[in-house]
Amino acid sequence: MAERPHPDREGSHRRFNPLLDEWVLCSPRRLDRPWQGRVEAVAMPAQAAYEPDCYLCPGNARARGQRNPSYEHTFAFDNDFPALDPVAHEQSLRDDLLRTQPESGRCRVICFTPRHDLSLSRMSVADVARVVDTWAAECDALASAGAGYVQLFENRGELMGCSNPHPHAQIWATAHVPTMPAKKAATQARYFDSHGSDLLGDYLERELGEQSRIVIANEHWVVLVPFWAVWPFQTMVVPRRRVGVLSQLARDERVSLAAALCDITSRYDNLFDCEFPYSMGWSAAPVGAEDDPSWRLHCEFLPPLLRSATVRKFLVGYELMAEPQRDLTAEDAAARLRATSPRAE
Repeated sequence: MAERPHPDREGSHRRFNPLLDEWVLCSPRRLDRPWQGRVEAVAMPAQAAYEPDCYLCPGNARARGQRNPSYEHTFAFDNDFPALDPVAHEQSLRDDLLRTQPESGRCRVICFTPRHDLSLSRMSVADVARVVDTWAAECDALASAGAGYVQLFENRGELMGCSNPHPHAQIWATAHVPTMPAKKAATQARYFDSHGSDLLGDYLERELGEQSRIVIANEHWVVLVPFWAVWPFQTMVVPRRRVGVLSQLARDERVSLAAALCDITSRYDNLFDCEFPYSMGWSAAPVGAEDDPSWRLHCEFLPPLLRSATVRKFLVGYELMAEPQRDLTAEDAAARLRATSPRAE
């Protein structure tokens, strides 16, 4: 189908995010302005397959003294410095203005591979499929242990605050459903009540019809730049079949997901010829709502780079005080990603 014209794409306009019930300001002409801001040097030191000082490499000791096994594929363990206490502490502030709520949970770390020098973009599809299997098993185990919500995410690169370059993700399992998933649960439920179908399923059908924001489409998964994207090269990974959580994926869907992840992360690295930084996170259904027909599992990549490997997008000023703003349209970002090689260089 031919791309449908968007007469407002060259001028400033706002786009609505139905998942979060929020707006984003689009200002496409801002990329034409001269740049005299901060430029950072690109640092891409060669990594060895094994680093004796890395606390995630096989056989090495971690910060609190535990020693990793000599793992051959993936390895998961409780975070040595968790953000959540295993037992909730009673809170005393309960009035209308100053209110607290006890929170407890578990924090897990998942190493993707024993190789210190790899990443999703440079791993084989078979090895990334093993990572997907581990993600699914770990999330399922935490949900079965009594969590209210299980959040899986990866921070890649120093720009995203990653403290160790060894490829790994984290899972935080909380007693309560956090703010963002709670908003998504509410918006998707309202949409289902009004339309009798799931929001992301209808949105995916619309995107497949227009094609202008699609980056990758395989048998089971679609990677696209959301119409309402905030970050310059933000993408969403959406399954063609509606499922609520990773453990519901069939074998062929997991392999197709691994292929899509290898593809999009390779395009990211090749876009600016660097180890592309990002935060990636899965939005799964809350525990107990895995079969809710309104919720569709999805993943989002939120990368900060804007103009090159040395110039990133900052959420400052207007973005912090008013609403998010982006400097190129979702359609332009998707076109640039489509034109980039999907093979690891």
